[in-house]
Amino acid sequence: MRARIWAALAMPAAAILLALIAGAVVIILSSPIVTGHFDPLLPLATYSAIIQGSLGSVNGLVDTVVAATPLILVGLSVALCFKAGLFNIGGQGQFLMGAVTAAGVGAALSTAPPLVAVPVAILAGLVAGAAYGFIPGALKAFTGAHEVVTTIMLNYIAYYVVSYLVTGPLREQGASFARSADVGNAAIPIIFNQGTGHEAHLGILLPFIAAPIIWWLLYRSTLGFEIRTVGANPDAARYAGMRPRMLVMLTMTVGGLLAGLAGAIEILGVQHYMPAAYSTNVGFEAITVALLARANPIGVIFSGLLLGAMRAGAPLMQIQAGVPVQMIDLLQGLILFFLTADILVRKVFRIRAKGGGVDELNTVGRTYGGQTTTAP
Repeated sequence: MRARIWAALAMPAAAILLALIAGAVVIILSSPIVTGHFDPLLPLATYSAIIQGSLGSVNGLVDTVVAATPLILVGLSVALCFKAGLFNIGGQGQFLMGAVTAAGVGAALSTAPPLVAVPVAILAGLVAGAAYGFIPGALKAFTGAHEVVTTIMLNYIAYYVVSYLVTGPLREQGASFARSADVGNAAIPIIFNQGTGHEAHLGILLPFIAAPIIWWLLYRSTLGFEIRTVGANPDAARYAGMRPRMLVMLTMTVGGLLAGLAGAIEILGVQHYMPAAYSTNVGFEAITVALLARANPIGVIFSGLLLGAMRAGAPLMQIQAGVPVQMIDLLQGLILFFLTADILVRKVFRIRAKGGGVDELNTVGRTYGGQTTTAP
């Protein structure tokens, strides 16, 4: 059991440790600019502030979970697609389409009873995200178009669709900037509020429900076995009577559904309206979440909470240590870098190749589009 646990945690733990060490070097080297003098202890103050800001108080814990909610859901989307041998970079676009659809439907139902408005607005976001995930899935299945290319293009399309809708049909008249109308009664109910701006909405429970469901789907259902088989060897899956085309489309659709759910929750639970220039990197950060968890749905919860804690602790880090919040982006980038530097990390920590690597990285450079188009 210890060997299995170590095999699962070795690479993620090593990547996090190396990222913190490399980040500390960057902080020390930049300390003359940040503090005006060379400070070799600045990394300790920086990391201490992150921990204190995210875990050192009730408000910090609330901010951590709220920040982790979309990361976990989109991370589940990426992880699920990894299991099918698909690299879904389109979480960003699927998130935005779910968000803008939920904002529009929520605004239209702003005066309806909450028991009607909230579920309908969330369902609308789910459907929009699922539809936006289906598009690259269908292109992959029937034309062999690589999902990396199509999802990146669809991300840009989503940006402009959101901009058009919010500056046009959905724009709130009289607002000081381009934004949709407030969702009103479609806002997800608040379950915790200390009156200091740190609120926890009911939607934060959904990732902790979705993760076990996706785990059960992958490891305890026939459909999940077929998804994993297609991801491992589509030719063998086809020979066994499975239908790779259908499974590719279904997996991308469910992945889009999860990302759309994240967008709907973020708008209905936190923002309450959709700005034309909605800024988020959740779709790309979710890739780090999924890889850090080795595409395990339960592991996605913990990796999502880790990155959420980093986001929640960033403001206090900037206040106490004077280190810009962009350091969090650097740390996350370093984690992803060391996850992908599989051979280097295993050599440094003497981790055995068998079971110690991140197998999902093979999906990044692999496609079987030609194979999936040869048979239904």
